[in-house]
Amino acid sequence: MSGPEKKGVPRWASYAAATAILASALAALVYLNRLYPVGLGPRQPIPFSHRVHAGIKQISCFMCHDSATRSSRAGVPPLETCLLCHSRIIRNYPWIARLRGHVAQNRPVVWERVNWLPEFVYFDHSMHLMRGVDCGHCHGDVRQMDRVAKARKFEMGFCIRCHKVNRVTHDCFVCHR
Repeated sequence: MSGPEKKGVPRWASYAAATAILASALAALVYLNRLYPVGLGPRQPIPFSHRVHAGIKQISCFMCHDSATRSSRAGVPPLETCLLCHSRIIRNYPWIARLRGHVAQNRPVVWERVNWLPEFVYFDHSMHLMRGVDCGHCHGDVRQMDRVAKARKFEMGFCIRCHKVNRVTHDCFVCHR
């Protein structure tokens, strides 16, 4: 006899114990949010699924990011925007209750930023939207993302290629101010 069977423990029991330990470790990783599916963005303080809101419910990007159409920044919507719907829809869901608590206490939610540009780069969302550039060109298919993940690396080459393809100026001072 070899291994555990020498001591009177059947081999299948050893395998079952090892499997249970591995399953527990995997469950702990999932529970602690250490095991991310591919393409999942950073964990946010209040879970928000763009897939549900923009994809399934087909809510326009501009319902929440309304400043994108009139300014350089798309911005993060005020929490009151969420409550336009969630004062009536799934009110008792724990995360919505937490959101309402933030609003009641006038306490902001500090979201984890996904996309950013260096300070020396000027980018105007409204100008690109007026010219028909779809949000997904830079941000990917957000309608399929539960947690938004960075779709592109915003480097100068990405922007210049787009400007050249679309026959738009690529003069340095357009972006570098």
